[in-house]
Amino acid sequence: MGAYLIASLSGVKALLLALVVLQTACVSQPAKLPAVDARWNTARAIACEKLAPQIPGFALAVAVDGRIVWSEAFGYADLEAKRRTTPATQFRIGSVSKPLTADAVAQLYEQGKLDLDAPVQRYVPTFPDKGAPAPITTRLLGGHLAGIRHYQGNEFVLNQRFPTVTAGLAIFENDSLVAPPGTRFSYSSYGFNLISAVVEGASGEQFLAYMSRHVFQPLKMTSTAPDRNDSLIPNRTRFYQRTESGQVVLAPSVDNSYKWAGGGFVSTAEDLARFGSAHLAPGYLRAATLELLFTPQHTTSGQATEYGIGWFIATDTLGHRYVFHGGGSVGGTTHSAWIAIRGS
Repeated sequence: MGAYLIASLSGVKALLLALVVLQTACVSQPAKLPAVDARWNTARAIACEKLAPQIPGFALAVAVDGRIVWSEAFGYADLEAKRRTTPATQFRIGSVSKPLTADAVAQLYEQGKLDLDAPVQRYVPTFPDKGAPAPITTRLLGGHLAGIRHYQGNEFVLNQRFPTVTAGLAIFENDSLVAPPGTRFSYSSYGFNLISAVVEGASGEQFLAYMSRHVFQPLKMTSTAPDRNDSLIPNRTRFYQRTESGQVVLAPSVDNSYKWAGGGFVSTAEDLARFGSAHLAPGYLRAATLELLFTPQHTTSGQATEYGIGWFIATDTLGHRYVFHGGGSVGGTTHSAWIAIRGS
């Protein structure tokens, strides 16, 4: 049996909300609730007692063997208007965008359109050759081994519009590598931005169009979309952050057009549960492709990295392998995990 857990959280820990939530006795909007079971009661109690007093609004969804068995939203999507969150509320998912992007890579790999070990210049000819001993490849980018740097300075809260994926590469494309390709794990959202340009070069489609047509639509992820500032997204939550004094305030405006692939999508807990469920067993992707995504990569010295392509890989205390990814964004936190239990 396989089990998949998704938790999508809006905002950051906020002391102010403790008064709101405690006074409303854990306001929630359930879509699906599991049958009476002590485990679900415990899980919901944790959500009410540990998460709800600290977070303006959040949603949880659990799927077992591809079927959503629990979906519930807590708190408020808009504190000022007292608009409650629902299971349809869309949250910024931050770096959980990376597994979605990895799915596009996997599809193109299966179709023979993308060579994971070819230099990225085959697909993005405008990206500078760094003159390193080894080339930057899609496999290395997908495992944070390519030496591309991460955010610097105020780049995490950048509010600048970039018209295309390749235009956004200008932020880092001329910077030095943090390490020669393959030699060191160094987490990089910008590495996934470069992957989005690779997807465009390999597929002949714009990255966002490819994600919509080949990832979101086939998996019925109808609430997953780029977090565009210039578009009306009716179910999108407002975004909050906490000041040093503990006050909840609206998060600053940001423009995610420079990092769609690494952290620029909005989604719902249910959509992410659907996405994860499609990767529980071969079918949507081939068995060998799933193993490619979920096998830790190694540095050139042979050190395992605990990261495949777009997913962290770990083993729990009972010996079950699980894959997961977290995401932090301006006004949003997300966590997704898949626990695969074999032979039960």
